[in-house]
Amino acid sequence: MRPKPLSGFPEFLPQGRIVEQAVLDSLRHTFELHGFASVETRAVETMEALTRKGDITKEVYVVRRLHAEEGDKGDDLGLHFDLTVPFARYVVENAGHLAFPFRRYQIQKVWRGERPQEGRYREFLQADIDVVGDGSLADHHDAEVLLVMVEALGRLGALGVPKVTFHINNRLLAEGFYRGLGIEDHLAVLQRVDKLDKIGPDAVRALLVDELGLSGDAADKCLALATIQSGDESFVEQVRALGVQHELLDQGLAALASVVRTVNAAATGSVVADLRIARGLDYYTGTVYESVLEGHENLGSICSGGRYDALASDGKRTFPGVGISVGVTRILGVLIGRGELVASRSVPTCVLVAVDNEDARDAAVATAQRLRARGIPTEVAPKADKFGKQIRYADRRGIPYVWFSDGSVKDIRSGEQVPADASAWTPPADDLRPHVGRPDPRG
Repeated sequence: MRPKPLSGFPEFLPQGRIVEQAVLDSLRHTFELHGFASVETRAVETMEALTRKGDITKEVYVVRRLHAEEGDKGDDLGLHFDLTVPFARYVVENAGHLAFPFRRYQIQKVWRGERPQEGRYREFLQADIDVVGDGSLADHHDAEVLLVMVEALGRLGALGVPKVTFHINNRLLAEGFYRGLGIEDHLAVLQRVDKLDKIGPDAVRALLVDELGLSGDAADKCLALATIQSGDESFVEQVRALGVQHELLDQGLAALASVVRTVNAAATGSVVADLRIARGLDYYTGTVYESVLEGHENLGSICSGGRYDALASDGKRTFPGVGISVGVTRILGVLIGRGELVASRSVPTCVLVAVDNEDARDAAVATAQRLRARGIPTEVAPKADKFGKQIRYADRRGIPYVWFSDGSVKDIRSGEQVPADASAWTPPADDLRPHVGRPDPRG
């Protein structure tokens, strides 16, 4: 009986997995270039830790023992829905062994109990970077982590991943603006404004007026703020033109302008000040980031994060931080699924060593070992068939070269066959390992 697939739990075929590994290798390379250390946390956290921040309880997969007695909640555990909450716990538990500011990257699976659809999954891979301080964290890290992720995603362009543009805001700016309008519950306003893309301005205005009791004028100014976008610092004057004043608004405008200015100096065109960005989780306290993948704007944000000043604390010490997370599976599930990103072959093998007959298998294995010792991915034919069948086997698997016992190697794509020495022969660099990119339109 054929097993029924589970929706929302993507599994790539070998060719897709090669694409995924190439992307992960590139991300790791960039993160480590900037001095971020790799950590991995456990898959489960206590439900208390998972649900103490933000309206996220409906997303958590609860873990229960199979043979638990009725009413026994055991350790009351859930699978982590992001990497920030477990990282906060990790920092507190290991603070005595970490040097601050601590720079970490983490690439790991997360789980969310939401309705599966294209680009949204129940199990998926995230890649996070964070900088965490002890007691305080300099503001310049807000721009730094953004620049690291801009560089990391920019490098993926060489693999065929489309350009990513970041949209950023500052929670102090929004809070100060709302307080300047006399609104006390700024988080409630943020939560409604965060729905702007999903339900539209008229519906958001109705929520602000009917649910929160805002005046029509105040609701209109909140919406006017959310429509402001600019690729430079001109957003400051646009906000000032709305006539709202508050000390927090001044701080938020200055902080956001600083990030935009710094990022534009290093990577022009990669960032947009977008004052509708709110980020639903309430642990963000300053700069917030979202992003869009060029040509796939319908996916929503594929990379997001921000500053959090009090997420990690042991009651005596507070560890403020700033970080960004990229949904690796969110991007690749679509690009691989639509055939927009492919690997040149489905196996790492560069050379298949043919077997004349089973008595000659040991000699074929020895040849393969000599090639592998020089870093050439090699396998031995599984069966001593006629050479034509062994060549067809290599072709089906995408293996470009077949090695014969007479000391020759054949490029099965061109048909060229030349004498070769397993201790010296090297394939062209493009053939050594699979390469990843956009499919060739010529087929």
